[in-house]
Amino acid sequence: MSLHRPSRAQLERHLPILQWAKSYDRDTLTSDGVAAVIVTIMLIPQSLAYALLAGLPPEMGLYASILPLVAYAIFGTSRALAVGPVAVVSLMTAAAIGNLALQGTAEYIAAAITLAFISGVILIVMGVFRLGFLANFLSHPVIAGFITASGILIATSQMKHILGVDAHGHSLTTLLSSLVSHLPDTNLITLGIGAGTIWFLFWVRKGLKPLLLGTGMPPGLAEVLAKAGPVAAVAVTTLAVWGFDLTNHGVRIVGQVPTGLPPLTLPGFSTEIWSSLFVSALLISVIGFVESVSVAQTLAAKKRQRIVPDQELIGLGASNIASALSGGYPVTGGFSRSVVNFDAGAATPAAGAFTAIGIGLAALLLTPLLFFLPKATLAATIIVAVLSLVDFSILSRTWTYSKVDFSAVAATILLTLGFGVEVGVSAGVILSIGLFLYKTSRPHVAEVGLVPGTQHFRNILRHKVDTTPSLVTLRIDESLYFANARYLEDYINNRVVCDAPIRDVVLMCSAVNEIDMSALESLEEINHRLGDMGIALHLSEVKGPVMDRLKRSAFLEDLTGRVFLAQYDAWKALSAPETPVAA
Repeated sequence: MSLHRPSRAQLERHLPILQWAKSYDRDTLTSDGVAAVIVTIMLIPQSLAYALLAGLPPEMGLYASILPLVAYAIFGTSRALAVGPVAVVSLMTAAAIGNLALQGTAEYIAAAITLAFISGVILIVMGVFRLGFLANFLSHPVIAGFITASGILIATSQMKHILGVDAHGHSLTTLLSSLVSHLPDTNLITLGIGAGTIWFLFWVRKGLKPLLLGTGMPPGLAEVLAKAGPVAAVAVTTLAVWGFDLTNHGVRIVGQVPTGLPPLTLPGFSTEIWSSLFVSALLISVIGFVESVSVAQTLAAKKRQRIVPDQELIGLGASNIASALSGGYPVTGGFSRSVVNFDAGAATPAAGAFTAIGIGLAALLLTPLLFFLPKATLAATIIVAVLSLVDFSILSRTWTYSKVDFSAVAATILLTLGFGVEVGVSAGVILSIGLFLYKTSRPHVAEVGLVPGTQHFRNILRHKVDTTPSLVTLRIDESLYFANARYLEDYINNRVVCDAPIRDVVLMCSAVNEIDMSALESLEEINHRLGDMGIALHLSEVKGPVMDRLKRSAFLEDLTGRVFLAQYDAWKALSAPETPVAA
């Protein structure tokens, strides 16, 4: 018996590289190459800085920026997403590993590698079983609140390197308390390096490109030089520390960074470490996926391209496993790098693979030059990068639009700042699900009447419509399931009780996409109660899939009324004997 061979379409679906590689040409190569150069220049200092944020040796940031990019180029569907270390995931990595009682740097590194592997496995499993929809239960306002609070925490945590002091903590209160207690130990030279670098990086972001363009420099070159600002800061401050022997004046440096390509590493497989890290890995996976897909979809839409969320799970999972096997830590798609990659003209995921080559060359050739790199410079790079994540406008927008959403966002921000990222993101997940259940458990139900001269039905509280005293039509604006079934029972009972003229109740089901077993039982109870009151229950505009399910039950046989194709048909049949009155 011969084995079934996968078709070309199936292979391309699971290996997106086969789709874009067949049309790859010299122009595409040029576009990807230029984008790779710009992103590489940006990524070198960022990768070192984010490893510092995660509490890991700086070379792990470089390692996490090589093979993961190649893996995503093979399995990912976004043409512009730049995968690698990012601020929020680095902070979550530090929090996850910091909860473990580990002895020494080696165990800490091993835990970070294992965390990346577990995260990769979770993402791939979610992709294989098409579970990407689960991320939809995290509301975007809650995510925005979590990222805003994380940005504040990250910036605050890096102030110890700007001041040159020892400070610790995973919440805003403990960090600030520790910083204040160590203020007398501030190293003024370190403070000067850090503050100067922050000012320079902010100026580079806003002022360098216009200045270069004013001198007549070509826009492409001006863009590259503007993105090279962090590299310039690294070079100048490193030379200053070396030239003026500032290490003897208390300036803390990165120190020895191993030269060479990433080593082959294996995660730990002990049950204890997996059980300790699993929840953290799950949270990192979900947060990373939500942000990556959001960025990827935004950039894809600009070129009328599409991404496949379930395949993105596999692409990100493969990237994390590649990171774990090459001495890295958890990675995901970065917002700022992806935007830069897109603006620089990246046409395919090959730009990421070329970026990996650039980072690999840096790991081979440049690491000896990083010995005197001050930690204050890396901290400044992180602070400038993460402050763009802080968006307090989400509070004013949700306050104006929805007080419930505002409460969820505010709670997420306060819990993240007060108790750390793991509590914050866990609260965000719980609040998002709770918010969904709260909103859908109290579905909007409108009593509707006929708009005169038409066949349209609208809310009697909002429009001038015709109604009939003996007929009540309720439009249900939500699918019916276990959480809202009892609410509908109570609503209908309160509407019809003690209102003698009512003979018929019609449930207009045009917005109902699903009726689960609990809701079916509630409908049966409503039908029974109304029957005891001498009131007939009718349905109108029931969707085909919903009707198919109802036909598999005894509900339609026991229904005291009828099922109408259109609400206007119900109106004609049930209100004909009476003269309509205007509502």
